[in-house]
Amino acid sequence: MSTLLPLTFPYSSSKKPTATSHRIFRLSAQSQETIQKTTIEYKPGLLDHVFLNLFRNKMVQEVGWDSKKPGYDGLIDVANRLMLARTNSETKEAAVRILRSLFPPLLLELYKILISPIGQGKLASVMVARVTALSCQWLMGTCKVNEVDLPDGSSLPSGVFVERCKYLEESKCVGICMNTCKLPTQAFFMDHMGVPLLMEPNFNDYSCQFKFGVTPPEDDSTLNELCLEICPNASRRRTVATSTLEMKCPKA
Repeated sequence: MSTLLPLTFPYSSSKKPTATSHRIFRLSAQSQETIQKTTIEYKPGLLDHVFLNLFRNKMVQEVGWDSKKPGYDGLIDVANRLMLARTNSETKEAAVRILRSLFPPLLLELYKILISPIGQGKLASVMVARVTALSCQWLMGTCKVNEVDLPDGSSLPSGVFVERCKYLEESKCVGICMNTCKLPTQAFFMDHMGVPLLMEPNFNDYSCQFKFGVTPPEDDSTLNELCLEICPNASRRRTVATSTLEMKCPKA
């Protein structure tokens, strides 16, 4: 993993921060220091490399472009191109297509028809939580199944807690998190597997809570998150005066 650099604010230490600087960027120096002190590392195995290459190849097919960088760094480059070349809604639709392409179509249909209705969807929620925790650590980093509260007042081991999301940490971008991960993943599980999912990324410590069996609220507060100070897309927007596609901040 890459090492996060200390925050550099656009004002001197002798000047009081302006209201604008607080409004544009999400992370404070204190929260950034907390992230730097936390080191949670997942060491991928042979099967993880197979999953990474498969996922990256599917993304490349959708984007029509590949990065020259190897491994995970190249994957992040492709994800960035996926987002910058499309509107937010187009990016979400493309990401859903990528997720669908990873599964045999009949498998998704059978799961939605046969498994999802059992026990008001609780069995399906528990199953996908366990599979996600076991098979997606190559993408997200260390994670574990945990209990979540359901709308009916009960609790169920249908959550997945990602201790420090590698995808968010490496991309350093709220837009990539939202438009290529959170929103399309929620839509994919609901629309194609019949399992409601709420994902709650934490942009202070890079953790993320998956809640299978919970429907996202209409007023999801994470949709209002502002750019991270360390976001490379936001940095380019601050330093380049043009409004070209490559320099446009996806959250602007």
